Order: sequence, then C-alpha cells, then structure tokens
Amino acid sequence: MKRQIPVAQAVGMVLPHDITEIVPGKCKGRAFKKGHIIRPEDVERLRSLGKEHVYVLELSAEEIHENEAALLMAAAAAGSGTEYSDDVHEGKVGIKAAHDGLLKIDKEALLRFNLLGEVMCATLHDNTPVKQGEQVAALRLIPLVGERLLVEQAAAIAAEGAKLVRVLPLAQVKVGLVITGSEVFYGRIEDKFEAVLRGKLAALGSEVVRVGFAPDDAALIAAEIRLCLEAGAELVITSGGMSVDPDDVTRAGIREAGAEDIIYGTPVLPGAMFLCGRIGQAAVLGLPACGMFHQITVFDLVLPRILAGERLSREDFAAMGHGGLCRNCAICHYPVCNFGK
Repeated sequence: MKRQIPVAQAVGMVLPHDITEIVPGKCKGRAFKKGHIIRPEDVERLRSLGKEHVYVLELSAEEIHENEAALLMAAAAAGSGTEYSDDVHEGKVGIKAAHDGLLKIDKEALLRFNLLGEVMCATLHDNTPVKQGEQVAALRLIPLVGERLLVEQAAAIAAEGAKLVRVLPLAQVKVGLVITGSEVFYGRIEDKFEAVLRGKLAALGSEVVRVGFAPDDAALIAAEIRLCLEAGAELVITSGGMSVDPDDVTRAGIREAGAEDIIYGTPVLPGAMFLCGRIGQAAVLGLPACGMFHQITVFDLVLPRILAGERLSREDFAAMGHGGLCRNCAICHYPVCNFGK
C-alpha cells in the first residue's frame, strides 16, 4: 500500500523511489535517489520537478518494490560472460559484458518474459559482437510496486537453460589464408584480400600462420588448403573464385581438399556466394570477391560465431535473410546498425 503525503509535510521522510529530472536537450538523470531523507530545502526543488506529493510505502508480503525486483531479475538473467551492479538507477539494472565476445540472447525466453506485462527486459540484438563493459541488457519492474509472484515468474523464465543473456568468449585461433585467382597468382593485379583479412582477424585476436596463393586450378587450391592445415591452421579462409563463372573453381578446390558439411549460398548482401564447411575440426570459409570491395559482408556476421565455437547450419544461414541487406552507408558504423540483426 502507498500513501500520498504533501511535499510540505514530507520533511524527514525517506523517498521510496528515485525522482528523475529532465532538462530538454541537456540531460535526463536522477535528481533524488531512493532512500534520500527529505530536507526543508528540498521542498521547492521537488515542486519544480512537478512533485506536489510524495509516496510513503507500506508493502505486504505479496508485493515487491521496483529496486528489489530489478535486482532479482538481473541475477536470474545474467549468464556467463556478463556482470551487473547492485546500484539500481531509476528502477533499472543494466547487464554488461564482462569481456569482449559474442552476445547471445534467448529470444524465445525474452518474448515470454516481456509478455508477463509489468516487467521488461530490453537487450541488444542476438549475435552482436560486444566489448567489455558495454551494456547489453536492462531490466526493471514497470510500476513502483508489483506482485512478487509475477516477478518470481519472470526471474524463473530468465534463469532457464543457460540464462537469458550471455557473452561468449571468442577463441584465438591459428588461421590459414588461401588467395585464389590466376590474375593474382601470375601478378597481373595486386592482391587486396590478405591485408583486409589480416586486419579483421587481428581485431578478434586470431593469428595468421600461413598465406598461400593458387591460380584457378581446383587441385592447386586444394593443395594450398592442405598446407595451411599442416601448418596448424584451425580455420582456413579462401578468397575469390566463388561465382558460377567457369574459371571460378575455388568451391571445387575446397571440396577436393576434403571439406564436408558444406553450405554454399546465403541470403545476405553482400555475400550471397559465401561458403562454410569443415575439414576435420577445422572450419573452412570461402569468401566471394565482394569481400574485397565492401567493408562489411556476411563474413563479418559469421566469423565471430565460428570463433565462439558455433557450427552453423543451413537454418542459421536462412535466418540471416531478415536484416541481411546492408545499407552501404557512406560511413560504416557496424555493428551499431541493422545489418545482420
């Protein structure tokens, strides 16, 4: 139960919730923190914030305050690779990435959580690469006081399985690159792929252990892939030669090298002719030529998931069609955009 008390009569009382101040165009923040003891000099400021009354709470055993609810739900939702603070701000608790990695959201559980009505959890998109300290989710009870049973139901949903929110670490692997194409092999044009791939791999902590070059010859491409594996590569990336042109035989070379579980073609632009497969325990990725011209492609969506230990299925790739169209912005802000989401 909550009782309304006129502000002028509330001196000496304890605020049961944060009071927010909004200055248009400048800031939105906490003017008074929950637990603040109202002083005579606070009365006029509270009135300037539109508060003619404050609440005094008297909770029953069946009720729960927003701060307790937020902490209860955050503890249930925060899975491996995440952390949160017990400093509740305006009724909300944020969950942050405890390390760099790949954000995983149980989207089905998130939907059921939010369908309960008086609780909310907002997250970044599933499969977003995140940095240590980045906020990835926030939860709160929407009213100041709610039903304890409903909050416990929400917490139970959030705690299911591996929990609602996780950040998977990215393995630091040894990588082999095979640059294909007769035009590069015979020096007719300068290769641009190696530098791009080295940069993207280094940014995720992985190391290139071998770079091989091969003309448009499936047997020679296969031989270069095998040399990468012999050099200890846990991931092999080929570049170019993935189209339907008769001279584009990289896909055949990947098969000849012994690749299995091959998935060719994705509903993502740029990157429709991308290939994913495996040779033993090593992943093999075939990049189409678009990776040389576009800053971000399907490769950038797939690489973190491979490094997080996932084995992608045809269904996983099919799901990428929703959000799989890059806007080709003049200034790229990936992953802070809709691509791949």
